Parts: sequence; C-alpha cells; structure tokens
Amino acid sequence: MLLPLAYLMVTTTFSLLRLLLASDRAKDIEILVLRHQLTVLQRQVNKPAFTREDRFLLAGLLHVCRWTRCGLV
Repeated sequence: MLLPLAYLMVTTTFSLLRLLLASDRAKDIEILVLRHQLTVLQRQVNKPAFTREDRFLLAGLLHVCRWTRCGLV
C-alpha cells in the first residue's frame, strides 16, 4: 500500500517540476492532449473506479487548489 502511494507522490512531484520549467505553449499543448485523452476515456467508461491512492491524491490537490484560489499560498 505504501509503495504505490510513494511512487505516485514521486512521479507527481517530478511532473510538477517539469511543468514549472515548461513554456506556456508547451503547457497549452499538454492541456489539449490531456483534454483529448479525457474525452476518449469518458466515451469508454461510464464511471471511473478510483483507488484509495487516487482519492488521497485528488483530495490533497483539491485542498491546495482551494488555498491557492483564496490567495493564501
């Protein structure tokens, strides 16, 4: 249980670091690609099955987003 969570946290950290160094154009392209992937996946699956690690990560990201929107971070 801890190993998949640690792997997820490390890969997410590296992804965030990569985004910080990327240009705006590269970020826009990646957003478009991810939106397309999401559209394709939504056609294939009616309701995604989240694992415990997925819920943990999404809850943490949502918490950070709320703090960022309030201007507290």
